[in-house]
Amino acid sequence: MSDLRVKLVNLGLPKTGTTTLHHALVQAGWRAADHKVRRIHARDPGLGGTAIARQLYNGYFENGDPFAHLDGLYDALTEISVLNPTASLWPQCDYALIKAMRLARPGMLFVATWRPAAEISDSMRRWGNLGTDRLPAGAIPGLPEGYGDTDAQRIRWIEGHYAMLRDLFGEDPRYLELPVGADDARDLLAAHTGLDLPWWGKLNENTGETPQERPKTKSKTGDRPKDGPHRRRKSTKNKAEKARGAA
Repeated sequence: MSDLRVKLVNLGLPKTGTTTLHHALVQAGWRAADHKVRRIHARDPGLGGTAIARQLYNGYFENGDPFAHLDGLYDALTEISVLNPTASLWPQCDYALIKAMRLARPGMLFVATWRPAAEISDSMRRWGNLGTDRLPAGAIPGLPEGYGDTDAQRIRWIEGHYAMLRDLFGEDPRYLELPVGADDARDLLAAHTGLDLPWWGKLNENTGETPQERPKTKSKTGDRPKDGPHRRRKSTKNKAEKARGAA
């Protein structure tokens, strides 16, 4: 088995910059998973093509370790939910599963990719039938079937999700709410992971434009929206380094 071991999980919702996070980590040398276990990464034919969410729950219900089937395959899990006609699984919204992740891997790093709730909602609305059909038809923690077809309902759900994560993690230095559109997003993620991130930009936008790459910049935490992440950014780097040293 490979010596890869899951080190980071993104608890952000879809359309929050998960593809950007994935690409940045891959460019930094990590193997990252988005949505599915890729067949090229899994020798076990029973794993290839399955949802990351499914394997997290399989491990959790089999032996209490959500990473049991993913260790050896990935360094990071950058998007972990699945919503299709046959499955609606949202590990990032499941308190019990998040707790199990923390207990199974005390040194695990968590990220929650973040954008303003109104922007996320609008992006969901414009992304295929996600906001108009799939969300309202899905059984999603915090967004039961029949809800989610309006901006107001989606925004309430989105804000509630990030509020739940803030309550759950508090000032835990292993957790970073990452505003992907901020000028200092790359610096925050680099400090949190200890990685040199050679790339940061925008991928998988709804506009259909050519992906944009953003040059490295100095941190500008003051540019963050007023309703942005509620964390004390100033000490993020030191806290993250201490946490890794204690793990």
